[in-house]
Amino acid sequence: MSDLAEIRDLLAGAPLVDGHNDLLWEMRTKAAYDFDRLDVGAGTPSLHTDIPRLRAGGVGAQFWSVYVPSDLPGDTAVTATLEQLDGLHQMVRRYPDHFELALIADDVDRIAGEGRVASLAGMEGGQSIGCSLGALRMLYALGARYMTLTHNHNNPWADSATDEPAHDGLTAFGVEVVREMNRLGMLVDLSHVAPATMNAALAAAEAPVVFSHSSARALCDHPRNVPDDVLSKLPDNGGVCMVTFVPGFVSQEIADAWLEGDTEERRLKAELPDAPAEVESRMATWREERHPPTAATIADVADHVDHVRDVAGVGAIGIGGDYDGVPFMPDGLPDVSAYPALFAELRGRGYSDDELRRIAGRNVLRVLRRAEHVAREVQGQRGPSLATITDLDAAE
Repeated sequence: MSDLAEIRDLLAGAPLVDGHNDLLWEMRTKAAYDFDRLDVGAGTPSLHTDIPRLRAGGVGAQFWSVYVPSDLPGDTAVTATLEQLDGLHQMVRRYPDHFELALIADDVDRIAGEGRVASLAGMEGGQSIGCSLGALRMLYALGARYMTLTHNHNNPWADSATDEPAHDGLTAFGVEVVREMNRLGMLVDLSHVAPATMNAALAAAEAPVVFSHSSARALCDHPRNVPDDVLSKLPDNGGVCMVTFVPGFVSQEIADAWLEGDTEERRLKAELPDAPAEVESRMATWREERHPPTAATIADVADHVDHVRDVAGVGAIGIGGDYDGVPFMPDGLPDVSAYPALFAELRGRGYSDDELRRIAGRNVLRVLRRAEHVAREVQGQRGPSLATITDLDAAE
């Protein structure tokens, strides 16, 4: 048996759980959720993700991002999130031999054991609830099993890693959001949030947290990555950092180029506020003239896995590829078929088979089970929160 065949068998026994995939946003923008127009069952070479490649990659469970932009108005963001969740339900119904909606960890084990992809929903950004705990509860009822507290912009109750600080992490309502997520059993996802938000959420959390798609800031100084002082708190919390493959989050050279591009784009938008097409044209020219950075590699990603292990232990590692969330991926990890290549690299670095299974999925399933246990305990102590952002944050 080849090394990759052995790795595929190992991943099937984990099962492999990926923390973040943006296929649904691609389906929204490219095909308006029409799976006849863009049939992921037949193969979609324009995307990173389709059923044949999920099979080849050994994916047993996927958190499908039901992302919507973080600058949408509140009610519009809620509606768009509902449409994204509907897209997930449509996909699961369209391909029942390959997907089934998973709501609890036991569902993941059963569905993956049947050879299908257990499909969980992850909301990417607190804008999705429109500052309403009632909306949070209803989105949970529809299948959302994590929520990233912010996306690229602050929201009225939490600071983003890529925006100017406004709340010193979390407001009082933001803390109540974390508490209500714990009461529901919804995972608190700290990717995209500012370090102050990470620390405030960890202080408030009654259950383990996740970083659904982030890497180590000590190796790549990008604000989307996790600082060591936060990683070091994961063992006590029981949480998991699901290392991402995003080139600009694993390679410092690419991160520097991306951050330089962000600065230039902000400058052009300020100079040309009413000419978005001209801004886009000038940015295209800027990118062509700047020498492109070298590609990220599998070794870069594995280095981040090593670092999280060294700071927080093997129990704090997961995988969050972010396929279909960025235009290109590292060499050797071009699409969802490539997970075995990463695990072959990790095995070559001395990770045991048990450690590889933990990294692949068992760690995050432990987190999900613990969140479910905490929810049962907390529901015996308190009912649904009726707090509002007006009530809580006006008092600050």
